[in-house]
Amino acid sequence: MNNKKLLSAYLPLAAAAALLGAGASSCASRRATVGVEPAVAVVSPDSLNRAVVDVRLRVPRSVLSRRSRLLLLPQLSDSTGPLWQYDPVAVDGTVYAKKLRRRAALEGASDPYTGRVETATRDGADYLLHYTDTLVLPRGEHHGARLTGHLTVDGCGNCEGEGSVLMAIVNDPVSLIEEKKELRLNWIEPEFVIRPKVREGRGVARLQFVINRYDIRPEMGRNRAELDTMLATLRPIVNDTLAELTSVSIYGMASADGSLAFNTPLARNRARSAARWLQEQLGLTPRQRSVFAIDSRPEGWEPVVKAMTAAGDADSAAVRDVLTRYADANDDVQERHIRRLPCWRRIAERYLQKDRNVEYVYTYRIRSFTTDAELLAMYETRPDAFNEEELLRVSTLKTDPAEKEQVYRTILHYFPQSAVAANNLAVLMLRRGAADEAGQVLASLESYTPEALNTLAATYIYRDDYERAVELLESAADTLPQARYNLGLVRAKQRRLAEAWELLRPYDADLNTAIVALSTGRTAEAAAVMNRRTESAPRDEYVRALVAARRERADELFAHLGHAAADAALARRARIETDFMPYRADARWTALFPEDKNETTTRND
Repeated sequence: MNNKKLLSAYLPLAAAAALLGAGASSCASRRATVGVEPAVAVVSPDSLNRAVVDVRLRVPRSVLSRRSRLLLLPQLSDSTGPLWQYDPVAVDGTVYAKKLRRRAALEGASDPYTGRVETATRDGADYLLHYTDTLVLPRGEHHGARLTGHLTVDGCGNCEGEGSVLMAIVNDPVSLIEEKKELRLNWIEPEFVIRPKVREGRGVARLQFVINRYDIRPEMGRNRAELDTMLATLRPIVNDTLAELTSVSIYGMASADGSLAFNTPLARNRARSAARWLQEQLGLTPRQRSVFAIDSRPEGWEPVVKAMTAAGDADSAAVRDVLTRYADANDDVQERHIRRLPCWRRIAERYLQKDRNVEYVYTYRIRSFTTDAELLAMYETRPDAFNEEELLRVSTLKTDPAEKEQVYRTILHYFPQSAVAANNLAVLMLRRGAADEAGQVLASLESYTPEALNTLAATYIYRDDYERAVELLESAADTLPQARYNLGLVRAKQRRLAEAWELLRPYDADLNTAIVALSTGRTAEAAAVMNRRTESAPRDEYVRALVAARRERADELFAHLGHAAADAALARRARIETDFMPYRADARWTALFPEDKNETTTRND
């Protein structure tokens, strides 16, 4: 049956009168009770939000005569009013059915309820109508919603109706689960370990020297600019009160021209001159000067070949051939053979470098802060001097959530792939309901830990994207208990209850495990879980009352329900709870819910 229609979408009942015209019988009220056998159906929605209703209605003969049509209009409603209206059902008396066939044959009249006419069987003086349908429930949670059949005879729309009959009540214990509040998120508390923060840098200065001399002359060539660059590199480190210069190695380059025995000490002396000049300009202490070291590196003939090749000099091939043939020899042997080449004079004039490289490599250590007070004080002014672990330590010392968030943002500014900072920042955002922001933070990670996957899944749950959340949780559930638990909550909300039970039952003292047990008919398991559980919050007491109701233990039920009813939302729910209906006639019920005192306790009122 197609039952997905809105209330306003139905053919007015008065249309039946137009069909019958003058041939319709009068419809004086024939008040009688239409009952449900064997009892009002209790239905639960499935994973597609569908509920199967299968009931029999006992219709007194005084309601449905041979000359009349009974219309049954099923309507779903809750405490807020009508929610949904489903396809009507018509039941025709024998004479009424003959009139319809005659009008169809003689006048071509059509019946607006074609395909919706059911046959009622006689049972003594009454008729039995079998009503069965798979109802698609509106989106949302509708625990306690009632499916009521509204009745009228002949469908004239003007006569007095025959009342209504309660056919089914929606029972959905899973709606007790508050999954967004009860997600298990992984807050990662970092372990603070003091580690040396050593950093390294390097550079090259191209300095000119008087031939065969090693003293520094800033006025020669570009020496001033090259020396200023070295100073600009090292001075911030020397002046930084948080930094300690730990080594500076300066390498002079030995020329390719001339003997290696002469050029090597010359290069070392030039490196030493550069070191001394830097030490004086920087105003270093003796301890700081002690970290300097000097050395030399043979420059060789490779720069000469590169310069000749760049100039398109055809003789570069001859020089390359010498270097290849004497690759295992030192610079002196190579130079001897290059000097024998016819192009030697041109090489000496054009390609021998007039300046020499001075390489420098330096390392420095950023001070480690060993006390919490030092960390917090320095964080306010110099967060750039911290390593990731120190910043994470600062985050643990902050108690205000907003301040924690700011520290984690700072960490991600300097260390964008910090999984701990991204995860914890997202958790804080979720706690204040900012699921979109939390998702953006985690999306910036290049790889995910199981903890981050679990938190990312939570951002989708907060946005009601359960399918995407399931994909992420399934990938982490085998290694992370929190992800397994959250997957169980999602499967429960999707009403895939068998899967939810398998995922949650290891948590044998958990409230949601008990709720899923009740949802799958496992009353004994639910009772065992609640016996192990020590909490006595209103929702815990409500679940204990449900267990007692199913075990027909009235004293236990009212003892627990009395505590649960302190919560206004649970008190409202209790009044429509199908498991509690057999106890509504008990004086203890009206003591808890005085507003129900004058209500009839029958289900067909």
